[in-house]
Amino acid sequence: MPEKKQAIRSADPTTTSSMRAVTAAPPAVPLWGGREARLPFTVRVVDDDETLARALRIRQAAYQRHVPEFARTMDQPEPYDRDPGGMVLLAESKLDRSPVGTMRIQSNCYRPLALEQSLELPGWLSGRLVGATRLGVEAGEPGRMVKLALFKAFFLYCVRERIDWMAIAARTPLDRQYVALLFCDVFGDKEFIPLAHATNIPHRIMAFEVETAEPRWREARHALYDFIFVTRHPDIDLSTAPSLIWPDAADSPGDQGSVAASAPSGGAQAARC
Repeated sequence: MPEKKQAIRSADPTTTSSMRAVTAAPPAVPLWGGREARLPFTVRVVDDDETLARALRIRQAAYQRHVPEFARTMDQPEPYDRDPGGMVLLAESKLDRSPVGTMRIQSNCYRPLALEQSLELPGWLSGRLVGATRLGVEAGEPGRMVKLALFKAFFLYCVRERIDWMAIAARTPLDRQYVALLFCDVFGDKEFIPLAHATNIPHRIMAFEVETAEPRWREARHALYDFIFVTRHPDIDLSTAPSLIWPDAADSPGDQGSVAASAPSGGAQAARC
């Protein structure tokens, strides 16, 4: 197992392609209190075997384009697909209800995240964690909007459940899309780690602090700020998403002290993304 580092480098908006340097941030906008917009597809929570089968179909098709051997058995449900601390999202075309995207979300409410099968997360990454795995969308430009909507659903769920950190493990070149979203490295800068539970394919482990997301995106004048924080999308439906029941306060991972207090400090490294 690779040697673990104790802190991460803060995301630097001046070096991220999706942002441009500014001298002053625009004023805060009330979250989701602005315009309403419709999408050409819906995003909902998988709640039965038939819907799960549809999610598996688009998942397998997406993985076959990049890791065909790994995708060979993806037509079958995985244990984490029915995890009580998570859910599977499905995006469906409004035109014919064909599946166009999927994402699996898992929390550490009842057991560790899937990626913790292969590595130990550093101590500063404590509290309530939610990870996204098995992201797959249709090929081409239409898939880009689906991917953004799935990320927004992921983020909205984290806000609703008062999650501390979003965590992902991304293959190259998919890691770049999370850099653009202001995720930052959990271990070394641009470090890829082979994950045993993913057939030792190297992944970049990255995290995103939920509480500071809005001001960080606003100050960076992020191109997707309005899409995530201002525009309401009724086609993203999380009404049936499970509510997470965390342990008592004394035992809750979300109450082990602030992330800033538990993380190392000093130098060019920081504990917050």
